[in-house]
Amino acid sequence: MEIYNSRKKEYKSEISAVCENEKVLFRIILPRGLQCSAAFLAVHKDCESTVYYSMFWAGMHGEDSEIWQLHFSAETYGLYFYHFEIDTPQGRNFIKNTGSGIGEITCGGGDFQQTVYESGFETPDFLKGGIIYQIFPDRFYNSGEKKHGVPAGRVIRNWGEEPFWNESQMGGIWNNDYFGGDLKGIEQKLDYLSALGVSCIYLNPVFEANSNHRYDVADYEKIDMLLGDEESFKSLCRSAEKHGIAVVLDGVFSHTGCDSKYFNLYSHYPGVGAANSKDSPYYEWYKFNVYPSDYESWWGIKLLPEIDETNESFRKYICGENGILRKWLRLGASGWRLDVADELPDVFLDDLRMAVKAEKKDAVIIGEVWEDASNKISYSERRRYLLGRQLDSVMNYPFARAILDFVRFGGADAFFDRVMIVIENYPKRCLDILMNHIGTHDTERALNSLAGESADGRSRQWQHEHNVLDARQYKRGVHMLKIASLMQFTLPGVPSIYYADETGATGMADPFNRACFDWENIDKELLTWYQGLGKIRRGLPAFKDGEFQIEYSENNVLAYSRNSAHNKVLVAINNSPACAQIAISDKWHGAECLLGSAAKDCSISLAGGEFSLLSLRC
Repeated sequence: MEIYNSRKKEYKSEISAVCENEKVLFRIILPRGLQCSAAFLAVHKDCESTVYYSMFWAGMHGEDSEIWQLHFSAETYGLYFYHFEIDTPQGRNFIKNTGSGIGEITCGGGDFQQTVYESGFETPDFLKGGIIYQIFPDRFYNSGEKKHGVPAGRVIRNWGEEPFWNESQMGGIWNNDYFGGDLKGIEQKLDYLSALGVSCIYLNPVFEANSNHRYDVADYEKIDMLLGDEESFKSLCRSAEKHGIAVVLDGVFSHTGCDSKYFNLYSHYPGVGAANSKDSPYYEWYKFNVYPSDYESWWGIKLLPEIDETNESFRKYICGENGILRKWLRLGASGWRLDVADELPDVFLDDLRMAVKAEKKDAVIIGEVWEDASNKISYSERRRYLLGRQLDSVMNYPFARAILDFVRFGGADAFFDRVMIVIENYPKRCLDILMNHIGTHDTERALNSLAGESADGRSRQWQHEHNVLDARQYKRGVHMLKIASLMQFTLPGVPSIYYADETGATGMADPFNRACFDWENIDKELLTWYQGLGKIRRGLPAFKDGEFQIEYSENNVLAYSRNSAHNKVLVAINNSPACAQIAISDKWHGAECLLGSAAKDCSISLAGGEFSLLSLRC
């Protein structure tokens, strides 16, 4: 019998973040032989002193164990850490976290975490149970409409050619090749996205910029001329809404381009930029060490001068009543994904949330955070992204790594441990709309991550030579991608497909992962698989907000369920070469088998590499 397990409701009534003043029952089960005379819950709010709460004896647990428990609630939101202490004839003993949520009597170990969010914190419902589709706009689809006002220096390529990847190709100007994908092209493919079950499009930056990735913003007020114009954006949003699809924009507020109307290093813009004069209205936005040539820049890249987001003028420009955030929401956007959210200060994020929610209450705010967003520390400060005044959701890199590592290397227990950390630490309202990707514009393509060699530490020359998987790797990768996407589509949160992954796209890291969508060479088997996952996901209520429960975990074999009031779903995966017999509860008797093998006699039999998905209507 375990003394304490933060991931089991018999020990802790809420396995998630909780609201201010929400009572949580904590229970420890002690061997009678310890002769415990007193027990305490020791709690400290982040950076504050420890407070001790007396637990009471609550009866026997079997013949040899006893229960001590209490109800605890926090009056203010924040991050709390706790452990237990007990008095015995041998003295004071400490029950601490020894890993995977298990509390043991130990001289080492650490504290458990309890996240407490602000009362009144709500997140949008429109993402729940849906599917996100991420689009790198220049490379998705070219409508064929003529482009006007294209600046000199932009190299227009033929659709499908390999992106420029070395300096000699670019003539010394990085990321200057374009393929002509545009907003009208996305609009023309809405039927395709609808057939995938997509409910939300996340667009990489669309504002005027001087690189094909457009993370070097030149003008927040304008759509880049190669993508279209304001009318093109409004038309896309209107058409998408008719298909039941929302549009989320990428907000790059940590830095701008040096070649922008705000900084204007090369005087390409008619106004006076920060680099042109200290009298510029934008001068105070930037961090000059020695004016004008020495300034702070994002990761030391001089093309990307850093912004001081605490500056009142900048905050008003972005977050004001007629600021950038509200302008594009009024024109049809349904939310913002925030680039490098951990580099945006609290005062800016607070203003941003107030502006977004004032304009459109159900708009979503998704932050780019690569670690556990509940306890992230950046620039020596504990961040409060998910406590109620900043983000609704984050890009779920912990789940992405857990999925990819399990499919590549196995390890069911390790997978569940990583998943449960997020489930324990995040508010349920955030968990249900996490952006669950397994590949983005910042990572290798999913197929390469699964079946290819790692690009980590490799040169672009090496990546160029290993960019395309051979036939054996590709076949193996497709099978692995089916398992990975099955997990991605069935875990808490919202699956996010990186454009063309569903059709078999391969590619190493940037820029190889940003190639054109090859509409002439679609892996129809893989596309059909993704379309089927979309129908299953959109058709089952459990995927909107169903509770997650571990059903089976042994070596490389696992099973988990999602449970809501009207529907229960079970996913079982055998990620080993040998056959596996997975024991499950008899409650799954008679469940509909949607994928793989059905349950029989309280078990599921799976051959090596096989999987199963069962659905039960309640």
